[in-house]
Amino acid sequence: MARAKSGTSRPGAARGKKRVVIFDTTLRDGEQSPGASMNLAQKLEVARALDLLGVDVIEAGFPITSPDDFEAFQAIGRAVKRPTLCGLARCVDKDIEAAGKALKTAKRPRIHVFLATSAIHRRYKLRKARSEILRMSVAGVRSALGWCDDVQFSPEDAARTEPDFLAEVVEAVIDAGATTVNIPDTVGYTLPWRFDEIIGGLFRDVPNIRKAVIAIHCHNDLGLAVANTLVAVRAGARQIECTINGLGERAGNCSLEEVVMALRTRSDQFGLATGIDTTKLYPTSRIVSRVTGMVVQRNKAVVGENAFAHEAGIHQDGVLKKSTTYEIMRPEDVGFKHSSLVLGKHSGRHALRARLRQLGFKLTDGQLGVVFERFKDLADRKKEIFDEDLEALAETELDALSEFWRLSSLHVSTGTSAIPTATVEMIDEQGTKSRDASTGDGPVDAIMRAIDRITNVRMTLEDYQLRAVTGGKEAMGEVRIQVRHDSDVFSSRGVSTDILEASALAYIHATNRLIARKTLARTPRRRRRAASSRTTGRTPAAKGAGPARRASRRKK
Repeated sequence: MARAKSGTSRPGAARGKKRVVIFDTTLRDGEQSPGASMNLAQKLEVARALDLLGVDVIEAGFPITSPDDFEAFQAIGRAVKRPTLCGLARCVDKDIEAAGKALKTAKRPRIHVFLATSAIHRRYKLRKARSEILRMSVAGVRSALGWCDDVQFSPEDAARTEPDFLAEVVEAVIDAGATTVNIPDTVGYTLPWRFDEIIGGLFRDVPNIRKAVIAIHCHNDLGLAVANTLVAVRAGARQIECTINGLGERAGNCSLEEVVMALRTRSDQFGLATGIDTTKLYPTSRIVSRVTGMVVQRNKAVVGENAFAHEAGIHQDGVLKKSTTYEIMRPEDVGFKHSSLVLGKHSGRHALRARLRQLGFKLTDGQLGVVFERFKDLADRKKEIFDEDLEALAETELDALSEFWRLSSLHVSTGTSAIPTATVEMIDEQGTKSRDASTGDGPVDAIMRAIDRITNVRMTLEDYQLRAVTGGKEAMGEVRIQVRHDSDVFSSRGVSTDILEASALAYIHATNRLIARKTLARTPRRRRRAASSRTTGRTPAAKGAGPARRASRRKK
């Protein structure tokens, strides 16, 4: 067999002194997570994302496993040209041949051969002596070199292998031509100080070790994958094997986003760089989460929803004054748009003012005091405060949100062979009742059309979400909608045990908010200032409330 050139120079110690190679195995070890398997289209999407992220090596799978894995390799090789494409194989000729053939479309191919070396694996899994393991390791490397000149060898369960035998294997495979030797903690058993001894011992005891790149592959069974990896890097390892979101067998692998940002944030301790575009960490994390169905926990380091979220008032105040008081990384550096000040019962006045300003409200100190007290009362009752809650509080204080319309009664007729029809009765701010009916594509559409006819307000429904607030057959249903009127977009909600009534309440609430916004825009500034100086209670609606007042004069 003719050796195929990999397109890259042989790696060595000089190559890795100031730069760490990022070897991503999301498509191989990550896909081995229960329930995380991907089809061809999904693998291509992840591979392209990893390419844009800037990883150096993509381990795309185990070609001998199935025809689908083999096909995926060839498709990825045609689609992604910059990174090295790596295929895994046991030290068995048929595995190596499958990897070699699968990598024919790759511009930069690498074959990764592995064989267990620890006493427990030798005795119970392989049932082979040290001498046989050594012979098979060397033979596997040489066989892989027949297909490409970039070959990586991993002594599986290296962290539990006797130090003298591990050093003997590493020296032998480097002599055989391995360009990278990976030292895996296959079961996540090793402690950081022990890993420092293992890597340091190899650099001390293996005479030819600087002829290859030493890599590290850590599992997270004890939650130490990132810590062990960083220790190994300080001891001389120059390739990190990791996965997006820390996916992998059992408790997963070293998390790419965590280890990359640790190297960057603490460059004072490491003095090493990667080729990763860190601004793509969060988007890539979300792609992998969506494709695999493995949800990223909210408090996940670097890419979790709470990674740059602050609720405690002291923290929020500090971040608003100087972000580095409580943030050691900039959210923009990992792909977040900005920090998130989560408003809840622990939040302070400064965070509330900042969020209201983002929503377009400029309140005086007196107005803010009233809104803050109401906000605290609401936070005691609600676990999560939404922007629409804040808008409602602010607009109430600014005399902008009165109950121009409220629901009086609702009757809906629908069925598989009937045209959905809704009859709605509403009461305006003067206490006058108005009733109208309409048909629609469905009962919700009919309800909203009838409300439009009564109020003379036309809005476009852009989003509609329904969920059960509680369990059981008598659960409260919550409807959340987003509507548009010209350039204005409003979100609102309605809650009822009747989901059609909840839909009507949500739509009426959005209608009231639109009328309030337009009323505020027409009201002279002096009058608004006088109205907003009141600090308690709901203020009555301004006279001449535009569409609401005109509509109230309609005949029943």
